[in-house]
Amino acid sequence: MDPRWLVPDWPAPQNVRALCTTRAGGVSAGRYESLNLGDHVGDEPAHVAANRTRLRQAIGVRPVFLQQVHGSELVALEGAGSALPDGAAADACTTAESGLACAIMVADCLPVLFTDAAGRRVAAAHAGWRGLAGGVLEAAAGRFAPEQGKVLAWLGPCIGPKAFEVGAEVKAAFEAHAPDAAGCFKPAATDGKWLADLPALARQRLRAAGVEAVYGNDGSDGWCTVGNPSRFFSHRRDGISGRFAALVWKA
Repeated sequence: MDPRWLVPDWPAPQNVRALCTTRAGGVSAGRYESLNLGDHVGDEPAHVAANRTRLRQAIGVRPVFLQQVHGSELVALEGAGSALPDGAAADACTTAESGLACAIMVADCLPVLFTDAAGRRVAAAHAGWRGLAGGVLEAAAGRFAPEQGKVLAWLGPCIGPKAFEVGAEVKAAFEAHAPDAAGCFKPAATDGKWLADLPALARQRLRAAGVEAVYGNDGSDGWCTVGNPSRFFSHRRDGISGRFAALVWKA
């Protein structure tokens, strides 16, 4: 595995593996340099295929990629084994099977990985503000049965609270669900705009869903995709950008 990739620091069971790639370790060039995993952003298809092959070889299981649509739909990656196709229109996925990795591609949105204390199931969710407000984390957390024990979540890199400027409608969407979400917004320099703390909003939603064991992104500068151009892709920063991925699987 490339040492420049992130390995989540969380107390997952021994049979559960997780990883978050960075820009490093691939063959793409230019604005997609170098490990772009997105096949929908204008990169050379052969480069994307080579990058995905490198990832699969590094982790030893097959990543299953979704067609992410900024919603809250969850798909179960079960029953079809290695024949399960990529491209399901969903923003979360889960599996209890070994040999498949739940994969979420991002370039500013928040990737969230899940497992349970027993290591029986894993899940991953793509939490941009729309999916987060729409309940994508609740959909993923809800697939874990109580008998599996405590649910763990890890938050990956995303646009940070100093960079994520949003309109009043975004703030209102979260406050409509939970009034205390107001504490995750600060006035921006632009009139009528707000700076949103996406990881803090995710932690609020997870706590409300009963997930107390949350690790990873705390909103500090090192996690910000916009502020770390040599490490992370960022659509907000670059306009046209590659995608990195967070993955979780059962060994």
